[in-house]
Amino acid sequence: MGIYLNPGNRGFWQSVRSEIYVDKTELIACTNKMINTEEEYICVSRPRRFGKSMALKMLAAYYSRGCDSRELFAGCKIEKAPSYGEHLNRYDVIFLNMQQFLIEADSGKATEYLEQEVVEELSEEYGEILQGRTGLAAALRKIYARTDKQFIFLIDEWDCVMRERQESEALQKQYLDFLRNLLKDQPYVALVYMTGILPVKKYGVHSALNMFREYSMINQRNFEEYTGFTDEEVRELCVRFGMDFAEAGNWYDGYKFIKYQHVYNPKSVVESMSCGIFSNYWTATETYEALKLYIDMDFCGLRADIVRMLGGGRVKVNTRSFQNDMRSFRTKDDVLTLLVHLGYLAYDAGEEAVFIPNKEIVREFENAMSVGGWAEVMRILRASEKLLKDTLAGDADSVAQALDRAHTEAASILTYNDEESLACAIGLAYYSARKDYRLIRELPSGKGFADIVFLPLPSANKPALVVELKYDKTAQAAIQQIKDRHYTQALEGYVGEILTVGINYDRGRLDKPHSCVIERAEKHT
Repeated sequence: MGIYLNPGNRGFWQSVRSEIYVDKTELIACTNKMINTEEEYICVSRPRRFGKSMALKMLAAYYSRGCDSRELFAGCKIEKAPSYGEHLNRYDVIFLNMQQFLIEADSGKATEYLEQEVVEELSEEYGEILQGRTGLAAALRKIYARTDKQFIFLIDEWDCVMRERQESEALQKQYLDFLRNLLKDQPYVALVYMTGILPVKKYGVHSALNMFREYSMINQRNFEEYTGFTDEEVRELCVRFGMDFAEAGNWYDGYKFIKYQHVYNPKSVVESMSCGIFSNYWTATETYEALKLYIDMDFCGLRADIVRMLGGGRVKVNTRSFQNDMRSFRTKDDVLTLLVHLGYLAYDAGEEAVFIPNKEIVREFENAMSVGGWAEVMRILRASEKLLKDTLAGDADSVAQALDRAHTEAASILTYNDEESLACAIGLAYYSARKDYRLIRELPSGKGFADIVFLPLPSANKPALVVELKYDKTAQAAIQQIKDRHYTQALEGYVGEILTVGINYDRGRLDKPHSCVIERAEKHT
């Protein structure tokens, strides 16, 4: 068992023995299908602390020659797969953590240091084949030619050079050329599983690694289930640890893919179950300046888009122009796409739109905006708690006045062009409600869609709110639509009081453009 060559199964043993372990071993069945095929080059990009390194340790434990991992995988899901025994501990594995080489090597010599370290370890195993000085690719070709043995490459933090040496294009190009020479069209390669935060497709005009198939937060393909925790997995954990499932969803759900519509942040779920408290765990692993750097960028429309998403809205985005680095930004779409890869935004492939996924991330946006540059928005957020109290008290006049003030504050960033814009502004004005409520936009109900529903969390002990918005009509007309189209049916199964809230924005009233009517609906039992 070596450091780089066949690292064995100790790392995965630690994961399995942890208090909270969620079985994702069926990923192995997916990678088994790709061995020695056109799909053998895999690049999986996910946000930090989304289980990338643990997946690599699992694959190392499964594939590494020289250890017996049968007992380790006993009872795991992969044991039932037809390919399980065929590949178990049958390959020489080369495990590379690029962050380590970048830190330990002299400046600009990370690849040279890597080759030296790995070839030295290969020589201990294949000394009779490797005579004299040789590069890593050449050494592997010699081994393959003499033994017919192929290698599986597991590469962690592949993109650290791109993220941490952003200013050095020469170093990036050298690094990409090194990887291309090491991996592309080499007979000794059986599989490459490479992970990072950024996808690999393009860096300027240099596309050295175009043989890789990408599995990113834009499209995880058949790896969706292994990107984070699923509904079923989180529900089981909540039962085991006595935690509220609905509140777990409010805090950590929201990442959305084609098949799996609910994917949870695994780091935060594990921490909340261990501590017994829902709080900010994933965002606490990095300072808010990382987010503030990007949302403060001066691209036309970016600030308005951030405000729309804070109000619960979604923003259309073109992800195809993104250059997959952290400095080549040409449009606001590039910034929004990067935030998807970093985990601060979620992406709906069907709508081609981005949104803020959950309460934990909403609070990080608030932290990033609180230190300057977003004064108008912060005033709206601070006033939102009183607005909610006035709404729950049925004080329609105070609600209308508060919305007038919020509109004045936000006018420089967000304008009311239609009911969608109005809905985003109202969602922003009710920002503090997210402590006790789950905000749902366009909820199907009765004969249409309720504009905004605030569904209380089980621990909140507050009434639900069904909000209908009108533009140049009347607040009473909004209330009547709630009744005529039976919007409260959207809350079937909810037991508790319901307030219906009708809000109208009248462009002809400059002094008091908002009006409001609040009524108590029939109580659900």
